[in-house]
Amino acid sequence: MSKVRLPHRNEFEMFGVVTQRQGASQIKVQCEDGLERSCRITGKMRKRAWIRDNDLVIVRIWDFQPSKADIVWRYLGFQMEHLKRKGFLDKLNI
Repeated sequence: MSKVRLPHRNEFEMFGVVTQRQGASQIKVQCEDGLERSCRITGKMRKRAWIRDNDLVIVRIWDFQPSKADIVWRYLGFQMEHLKRKGFLDKLNI
């Protein structure tokens, strides 16, 4: 398997699971630190990938408002299974 992108912790990135789509580019995401954040899909992601409920994503937390974040990456099903087997998703209840 090729390399799977992981969150860059020094850039305030972490795993999250989409809980609710709210219209336009707004989405509620349950992050691995236990908080539910209001996230937006960045322009690059909006044109490239469809995001649905229960998708595994990487979010980048805003440093000036930690209750909000940007979605920067979406995993496919087989990538999520690979991360689960390797133990990266133990903090999330997927």
